[in-house]
Amino acid sequence: MVGKYKVITLCGSTKFKDAFMEAQKRLTLEGNIVISVGMFGHSGDDEVWTEGTKAMLDDMHKRKIDMADEIYVINVGGYIGESTKSEISYAQRTGKAVRFLEE
Repeated sequence: MVGKYKVITLCGSTKFKDAFMEAQKRLTLEGNIVISVGMFGHSGDDEVWTEGTKAMLDDMHKRKIDMADEIYVINVGGYIGESTKSEISYAQRTGKAVRFLEE
């Protein structure tokens, strides 16, 4: 499996931390380079946020999408929030493939 690796950026609500971690592990073992979120704001990491943190993280995640071949959406129970909708739209506009945990 050594060779060219697809780069996948995970997107989705950070309230699904366990699903993020499971997808990261599975996709990595399938031979992909996986880029994930830097923190889980909806899972307890939001206590370190200051004014402007969300805007910075949202912009940073778009740069992670820029580096990827595709995005993988963590949409547990079909849930897709506003930030994730924006990321999906951005990925589509920039020609990235979009896959979903749940169809």
